Parts: sequence; C-alpha cells; structure tokens
Amino acid sequence: MRLAKLPALAYRSAKDTGESMTDTPYIRPDMKAFLEMMAQVNGPKLSEMSLDEARASYLAMHNLADRPARALPVIRDLSCPGPKGEIALRLYDPRESRAGPTPVITFFHGGGFVIGDLDTHHALCTEIAALMDLPLVAVHYARAPEAPFPAAILDCEAATRWIASSPAELGLTASGIITIGDSAGGNATVVVGQLLAASPAAVPVVLQVPIFPLVADAVSSESMAAFSEGYLLTAETMAFFDAAYGADRSDPRGFPILGRHDNAPPTIVVTASLDPIRDSGRAYAKALIDAGRDCVFLEMRGVTHSFTNLRQMVPSTQADLERVIAAMQFMLANPA
Repeated sequence: MRLAKLPALAYRSAKDTGESMTDTPYIRPDMKAFLEMMAQVNGPKLSEMSLDEARASYLAMHNLADRPARALPVIRDLSCPGPKGEIALRLYDPRESRAGPTPVITFFHGGGFVIGDLDTHHALCTEIAALMDLPLVAVHYARAPEAPFPAAILDCEAATRWIASSPAELGLTASGIITIGDSAGGNATVVVGQLLAASPAAVPVVLQVPIFPLVADAVSSESMAAFSEGYLLTAETMAFFDAAYGADRSDPRGFPILGRHDNAPPTIVVTASLDPIRDSGRAYAKALIDAGRDCVFLEMRGVTHSFTNLRQMVPSTQADLERVIAAMQFMLANPA
C-alpha cells in the first residue's frame, strides 16, 4: 500500500478550508485526528489519477482505515447471470450450514459506481454478517465509466432476484431479502427496493438499509455547500463520479427520490452529519415518513461519509455500525 497514491483533495482537513473554530461543526476527536492525518498525504487528486490508480487508492484507504476482516466459516466467491454477462458475488456466512429458510443480506458496495469492488468492502461485509448472524451476499456490479448508468442498477436488480430465487449454487433457502449498501450502494439499495416493489422477486425485500445514500440530486443542497471540502468526500470527487456514471437526472433509477415511496419496504436510513450528500438521505427519510412507510432514521453526529469503513482509524465508528445493526435486528423482530 502506498499512501502517496491516496488522493490529496479528498482528505483535506477542515482547518484548511478557512473556517474558524466557531464556524466549524462538531467533529469527533478521533474523526478530526484521522482527517488531519490524511491531510498530510501529498498525493494527486482523484480526477488526476488513472482509473486503475483511483481504484487502487480507494482500496488502500480502506485497508488503512478499516478494521481487519473477521474470519468466518464461509467466505466463498461465486457468480450469477446478469444482463451483459456474469456478475461476481461473494458469500459470507458466520455459520457453516443452515437447516432452514433464512433472510439473506444483499450488499451493494460504495465507490461512486466507479472505484469500489468486493475487496474494498470485504472487512465491512464480514462484520455485518457476523453481527447479524445471517448470510450476506456482496454484489460486484458493472462499474462506470466502462459501463455507465444504468448498468450497475441492472446488475444489482438481477443479482437480488437471483439470490431471492434460492439457486442451488447459493446453498441457501432465502425467506426474504435484506438489501444494504453505502453511498452509491445506498442508491442501489433504494432503487432495487423500488424495482422489486413494482415487480416482486421470489421472496420479498423485508428490510432495506441505505447508508449515507445519494437518493436526490445533492449539487445545490445545504450539506454540499457546507461540506464540499475538508470532510473526506468532496464536491470535486462527486463531480468526478457523476461524470463517469452519467445518471439521467429525470430517471428514478438514477435519483430514486423521483420514484414511488408508498410501497417501499421497511427502511433504515443512515446519514453522517459531516457528509456533503447528507441532505439527500434526510430527504429520502422524510419522503418515506410522508408516505406513511415504516422508517427509522439514524444520523451519526461528528463523522464523515464512509464512516463504516473507517472503524480502525476512527474507533468510535464501530459503535455507529453497531447502532445500525441493532436497528436492523429491531426492525426484523418487529415487522410492520
């Protein structure tokens, strides 16, 4: 791992933005220390890297910042058919075998639909599977710019339907699907929920958990203005992802705030208070509540975007993840 290859702009400290201490919102001490450490990295901007370098830098950052992966009895790579070829998957299970039907977690990784993969979120997936004591299948969808919008969404939908059908290759009988994802994966979580509500899969989505998701266009939001630089994810990085992915701003598959909410599955919306796309998640939680849907809203105060992958360097974020897990367990135990 070469820290020099980490993008410099994406990790500028809040003190470098020119804000006074009275203007700067609350930042947890461990979060502040991490941002200041990353600000010392003198690397190129994400937009200045080659695609391979950008993807390697994202993996390097997660390897540096996240806790080590848990050892689980089952960690197995597999694949399923997709619209344009095989979709890579990874199955995680804290149990060697399961006797009967079980909810299956389906995980969509973040990375702007451009730079994430199964390895960037491997440690997080082991943690979620272990804490939930449920099987989890991570989905590696087609990425932009090689495969722009809506290729990633089509892959996520196809993989979720395949998992729901309890194929022999999976070795599990699904009783329901729990969709979860961070950032771009949070977007996919919401979109897949809408697509499967309109055209049901073999078993229902019993819970969806979008984590710091991009659901509504965040360009002119208050949170983008407040946190566009100095808080890990930047406006420039978002523009880089947006240009590569090319989502149609009038299509609910790109911006699912435009879609139906009155048939959404039970939902846990998770945001970070220092995230430039924070207001997108807030808007989605409000839309669900206004539509009368079962929704829990959690905003983690004093942390940035990607906090779920910073649990080694920002230790307090482990408790944030455990709050999400506790909410998931509560929602599953108390269905609407």
